[in-house]
Amino acid sequence: MSRRPESERSDWTDLDLLTREEAHGRLLTEIADTDVRLAELGADDEAERELLQRRLTALHEAADDLLGPAGPADPTDHSKN
Repeated sequence: MSRRPESERSDWTDLDLLTREEAHGRLLTEIADTDVRLAELGADDEAERELLQRRLTALHEAADDLLGPAGPADPTDHSKN
């Protein structure tokens, strides 16, 4: 039997992994939720507004970087098959 020792085994399984498209979709959902929270803030919540704005910028950057310069794959485009 050639099983790896417990210390060398990964704790990840295939079920734990997201595709880039799934991760991108989740980021877009979080961006939308953050936009709503930002819009609901009152004028006296400047510190909270700044935090949410920074979060929103980081989420946008992560979403843009995740799928590379080509952007999200078009699931209906079969030209590469």
